[in-house]
Amino acid sequence: MDGVIDEDLYRRTKALLEPGEIELNGAIVHTEFDGQEDVQMMQATIDAGDVIAEAAGFDPADCYIYSGNDDTDFASNQHQGLTIDGEEFVWECQQLLRQGSFDLVFYYEASADQDAIEAGVRDLGFEVSSVYGSDA
Repeated sequence: MDGVIDEDLYRRTKALLEPGEIELNGAIVHTEFDGQEDVQMMQATIDAGDVIAEAAGFDPADCYIYSGNDDTDFASNQHQGLTIDGEEFVWECQQLLRQGSFDLVFYYEASADQDAIEAGVRDLGFEVSSVYGSDA
């Protein structure tokens, strides 16, 4: 957990990555956006989602964000990045308001280039904590 900014959020994220149908990794994107800056927070979600899509081998232009507003299984502030032509899973994100600012918790297939995700999110101006589903 070296370099982890929020250990509790890291542990909760790690628990969500535990064995399932596909191997997942995650990234916690730490923003300074407060509850009144939801437009900026959503733009950060889009930008970080594009970084993840590229690192996973997808063209961000071929992806869209599904917010699940027509699905009772979705919570508010939960989004998925899906491909346009077949709705393949690219990433999922939960936007969490914690201690006065938003953290964006992303999950995606472990085959994505984690180093590229970290570098790309930092290039956007955010701090990021990687979370590995396995003991990578």
